[in-house]
Amino acid sequence: MKSDRFAPTTSGTVPDVVELARVVAQQRAEMDRLREHAATTVVVERAKGVVMALAGCTADAAEETLYQRAKAAGRTALEECWVTLGELTPARPSDDADAPRTRDGNGSATAAASSPSADDAPAPFAAPDDVADALSRLGRALVHVDTHQALAQCLLNHLVPELDAESVMIYVRRSGGGLELSGYAGIDDGLAARWRHVPPFSGMAVVDALQTGEPRWLEHFSEDSRRYLLIGEPPERWQSRVWLPLRAWDGSDVCIGVLRGRPGAFTSHDRTHLRGVVRLCAGRLRSLTSSSVKLHEADTNAVRSLFAALPVPAMLLTPVTSSSGDVEDFRVDAATAQAADLLGGSSGDPTGRRLREVRPGLTDLPVWQGCLNALAGGGPWESEPFAHQQSVDGVLELATYSVRVTRLEDALVVAWLRHDSSDRQEQRLAELQRLGNVGWANWNLARDESSWSAQVFTILDRDPADGPVRLDGVPGLALPEDRPALRSAVEALLREGRPFDTSFRISGRSGVRHLRLVAEVVADGHGTPFEVHGVVQDLTARRRAELALVESERAILTQHDVLQSERILVARLQNALLPLPDKVIDLSGLRVEVAYLPAQAGIHVGGDWFSAVELPDGDSLFVIGDVAGHGVDAVATMAQLRFTAKGMVSTGSSLTGALSRLNSLLLHSRDPHGTATMVIARYHAEDRRLVWAQAGHTPPLLLRDGAATYLRRPRGMLLGATLDPHFEEAEHRLEPGDRLLMYTDGLVERAPENIDVGLARLADAAAAHPEHTPGSLGTLLDVMLEDERRDDVCVLDIRVPRDL
Repeated sequence: MKSDRFAPTTSGTVPDVVELARVVAQQRAEMDRLREHAATTVVVERAKGVVMALAGCTADAAEETLYQRAKAAGRTALEECWVTLGELTPARPSDDADAPRTRDGNGSATAAASSPSADDAPAPFAAPDDVADALSRLGRALVHVDTHQALAQCLLNHLVPELDAESVMIYVRRSGGGLELSGYAGIDDGLAARWRHVPPFSGMAVVDALQTGEPRWLEHFSEDSRRYLLIGEPPERWQSRVWLPLRAWDGSDVCIGVLRGRPGAFTSHDRTHLRGVVRLCAGRLRSLTSSSVKLHEADTNAVRSLFAALPVPAMLLTPVTSSSGDVEDFRVDAATAQAADLLGGSSGDPTGRRLREVRPGLTDLPVWQGCLNALAGGGPWESEPFAHQQSVDGVLELATYSVRVTRLEDALVVAWLRHDSSDRQEQRLAELQRLGNVGWANWNLARDESSWSAQVFTILDRDPADGPVRLDGVPGLALPEDRPALRSAVEALLREGRPFDTSFRISGRSGVRHLRLVAEVVADGHGTPFEVHGVVQDLTARRRAELALVESERAILTQHDVLQSERILVARLQNALLPLPDKVIDLSGLRVEVAYLPAQAGIHVGGDWFSAVELPDGDSLFVIGDVAGHGVDAVATMAQLRFTAKGMVSTGSSLTGALSRLNSLLLHSRDPHGTATMVIARYHAEDRRLVWAQAGHTPPLLLRDGAATYLRRPRGMLLGATLDPHFEEAEHRLEPGDRLLMYTDGLVERAPENIDVGLARLADAAAAHPEHTPGSLGTLLDVMLEDERRDDVCVLDIRVPRDL
């Protein structure tokens, strides 16, 4: 075997892991050569054994016989060996009904002995001429077969015209008794992946065939499907099939399956042909199976010896696939001691174990996807640097590593690369430039050389292949309107050595970008500038944020001015439309006090309003309402409702009739979706009767003899809610000393509590402050409105004098 000598590794030297991987590849190539030699040797020795058994000659004579046969037939020695193995003849008597039979002592027919001794000489294999010709062609084709997969395809090519075969499957028994699909043809990879492993349980025809050493002819699908679990999705794809094990007495653990789409039995001719195929393939199958196992052990031992000598953390991983063909894990075929420490020293030697067993949760780390990408042909993968704490001579030390994954044939080489202090500093500098979006640039004036960091090329949207730009060429990168200032700064620096800090703009692939260039001159001992050091920074994000902030401030100021103007306008309009009395007024013998408090939160004026007037017949009209919304529209709607209600009642309209007409007015206003609530009451001074109606508003509060009760509301709904509303009137007689409060919801509502809580609070507060003196309404409002007002508040405080 060839070997490579390694140069001694000094302390602190990291060998090239890829070079080591090439060494592994060379050793595997050497193993391939040994595999071919071993396979050829097995074929030759078995063929010599056949000749020795048939002719009773020595090994040298058998070899000479094979040589002479090959020479006479015009074949190579290897081809002659395969033909000789294809003529192995002893068919087991129990293979089928055609087996020869003998007579026992009683004259009964019995099968011939099924286990020939070592001294038995194989008899010639009797086959029809067409079968013999077909087997001869197959024997010549087998010379070029070197894998189970190639063998399966070769058999299918042979059996399609001969037996109408559609698929061939080759199963090999592995350690533990389970079967593994080592070769297949005529089926897709998905089906092969699902049936790649067959457990050693009964109920499978292939398992039964290997356990008994007998072929299993499955020629009646309905009966066979009840007896066995049939391979196929669906199983009906193959109506007939046969599983042919290699002869049980020669120690083989291989079974060939031939599957046909058409139903029907295998004829005697077919069975003879298939037995010949199995005997012809026996030697090749055993050489493939035995050589692969022995070579795997030799290959693994060689690789493990190599990895044991590596002075760096490294592993060799082999993918482990699931039944669907996906990579579900990796097996650690070899690992250095340093790799075991990095994986977690407490878990022991990882060799031979699953990677996810050694490192649970690995699939959540970037290295897992890196392994999958490298295995899929995505090229080598390298992780970001990470810190690892390790013990060196009993002292804890923090080191920086990165992981590199490289594909080696069907395996992966994983190595940990340790970074020294200079590597870490360079990495940190690169990260600093990337995170800060800043880069350095040097211009050597004496040698007319320029050098930029990688980040400068990124900032300037320049291809590194084009190289850096001379200092006097930098202004040409800027937008035309920014070039003069930048050119003046560069010229002053080169002429007078004056440093500069200048902002300019460039046009890149992502649009206009705002940059900053800071530069200074380094002079020699005579004061002559010989080098310029500069820093380039991308200020695009910050500049855009500044512009957005300025624009936002302008918009806010503009909006504030507009809203403030609107508030002043609305307030003036409201004062003009809804004048507030500055003292207690007398209406039809009643004393009335009015309070209107605008909202403190926000800058909009609301639509709360009231009306308290004496009618021509001596009665009084009291109205209080609330229009939804704020601003000019709400004030305009309020004015319409206020003056229309007063006019209709003054001209003799009933209260419910007035509400109905106000509802129609609101539905046909500028805002068809506008709504309003209202309480309208008419006080008859003659008999102190209060007739009132309401449209979705809170009921008036009556205080009598220290008790506070809410008047029972008559039916009525929100104005503007429907085309056909229904309103009713209610009547209540007032007594001397009574106090009646009509109010809007701003007096009782507090988010997020229920309005019933606010109504109860108003009743308690009114009962606790029964003052009858003018100005007592203010005391009640102070109690009710402790916090900031979020809505307008309007209150009518109506009192019946005691001396009536």
